[in-house]
Amino acid sequence: QVQLVESGGGMAQAGGSLSLSCAIRGITVSSYAMGWFRQTPGTEREYVGSIAWTDDKTRYLDSVKDRFTISRDNVNAKTTVSLQMNSLKPEDTAVYFCGVRFWETDLQATATPYYDFWGRGIQVTVSS
Repeated sequence: QVQLVESGGGMAQAGGSLSLSCAIRGITVSSYAMGWFRQTPGTEREYVGSIAWTDDKTRYLDSVKDRFTISRDNVNAKTTVSLQMNSLKPEDTAVYFCGVRFWETDLQATATPYYDFWGRGIQVTVSS
């Protein structure tokens, strides 16, 4: 069974940095993409960025490009995808979710219905 568990997050001041991690378990296919999304109360879940597992290709929302970086790692049999967030702005405040889309290689899917499994989300708060 696929399990995605976010960690990290918390609070930061504008201009600061935070790092999120998503621990991945139970994925057995060889080709997929991991995405990061965010959501504020009363709004749709918004695509932040994604990484293709086969070639590390990444794609980002324009407003986070050059500030956020997605990477993946596999250390001691623990697979994770990370979201490094720099130069944070108050408008980055949201609950952040990681998700997986199986058989995704070109990172064209940026809408939530295309993703197969989700983590529970983690709060990021940026103060001005």
